[in-house]
Amino acid sequence: MTSRETEIANKITPYLDQATADLKAGIVYRLQLARADALTRLSDPQRVIAPELAHALAGAGIASRPSPRFNFRLWLGIAVFVIVAGFSWQQWRTFQDTREFEELDAQILSSDLPIDAYLDRGFQNWLKTSFEH
Repeated sequence: MTSRETEIANKITPYLDQATADLKAGIVYRLQLARADALTRLSDPQRVIAPELAHALAGAGIASRPSPRFNFRLWLGIAVFVIVAGFSWQQWRTFQDTREFEELDAQILSSDLPIDAYLDRGFQNWLKTSFEH
């Protein structure tokens, strides 16, 4: 440990001792076992998972997880892609609707219907119900 790490450990130790003063004996024993296991792993940093568990977990993809930073970047990329795709689809759909209305207007205006037909409420209602979907 560096001098900075030692200094931080010395500052934290009294708080940890005070917090663990009221623990039950069984909990203290399990904490001692966990500490001993952590210290043995400290001497061998390559061994993160016990070898017998590594083989069992390898098929599940747990033994070699990608870093959290990779997961964040992956999900951020997916989110950006979904937002851009949704916006693009909305723009395309708006363009399509506008084009359909333009074609409908052109067909109506170029037809041979008399002007009174356009003023008829029944015709207006038919247009609204026919072309809403």
